[in-house]
Amino acid sequence: MAGFIKRISKTAGHIPGEMIYVGEKKEGAVSVSLIDYDDKALSEKEISDVEELFPLKETPTVSWININGLRDTRLIEKLGGHFGIHSLTLEDIVNTAQRPKYEDFDSYIFVVLKMLMLDASGKGIVSEQVSLVLGANFVISFQEKKGDVFDAIRERIRQNKGRIRRAGPDYLAYSLLDAVVDNYFSILENTGEQIEEMEEKLLANPSPQTLRKIHDLKRGIIFLRKSVWPLREVAGSLERGESKLIKKSTVIFLRDLYDHTIQVIDTVETLRDMLSGTLDIYLSSVSNRMNEIMKVLTIFAAIFIPLTFLAGIYGMNFEFIPELKWRWGYFYALGLMAAVGFGLLIFFRRKKWL
Repeated sequence: MAGFIKRISKTAGHIPGEMIYVGEKKEGAVSVSLIDYDDKALSEKEISDVEELFPLKETPTVSWININGLRDTRLIEKLGGHFGIHSLTLEDIVNTAQRPKYEDFDSYIFVVLKMLMLDASGKGIVSEQVSLVLGANFVISFQEKKGDVFDAIRERIRQNKGRIRRAGPDYLAYSLLDAVVDNYFSILENTGEQIEEMEEKLLANPSPQTLRKIHDLKRGIIFLRKSVWPLREVAGSLERGESKLIKKSTVIFLRDLYDHTIQVIDTVETLRDMLSGTLDIYLSSVSNRMNEIMKVLTIFAAIFIPLTFLAGIYGMNFEFIPELKWRWGYFYALGLMAAVGFGLLIFFRRKKWL
């Protein structure tokens, strides 16, 4: 949370619309790729000069411009200026601390959302901001780095599967959003498996390491909830919006996207409740374990208290203690102590305290 506030504070005091990159400083050049298509033809290539994209604004084909890396603010400003993207939108694109949102600027639609993926270990969650600009005949996607969940869409375009090549840029934008939301389900499934695995460990042998794992998962669920909840508003706005850029034939797909978003939110809330339950299980397990230990110690104390009492009596060494002069007095005292101890053990077992 402290890092998030620190990132936001970098933009404080600057002119509205001024492009200031807020995100991780990583090496490597910004890369731009283009997929230009219609139902009959396809062109795919890497772009070295952003001016190569300028003629696409007027072509009848659908152009998907994908930008990996947001550090080159001049490149993004130049591209945005030609495609008529507002300076406030460009400011939001390079600020990776944005909350998922939807904005309709008449000439284009701007959507921000969080793309979540598993890290190299397969346990943690890696977040990346994705910004989409939907225009009359183009979709521009901005990503923080290479690597995304859009490979299946690229293959569908290349192989001309489904309706994506026959549909317009609004369907392409829907497909990109749907790919991000569908990937949430794999993240949630992985998180659910981790919670179930942790519950088994809690019942078998709760430990401080398990408690740390609970807190790690809890932070992950909070992050998921923060990323998913605003997406409900985004999907609802797209479905209910009256933008001329979204065809009526695409609205039904956006309704399905909204349903998926609701399902993701319900799953997040379920996992959140499960995680709260695991914390209660941990506390109960630790408490029960402590009670078992205290019960054993109490039983030992209860057995040795009367033995200590007998030893104290015969250890007083008064002159007229009758057993003091007995030849078998020592063995008598030991036998009495043993009888009392075994008697208490039998009593505790009959009471089912052992």
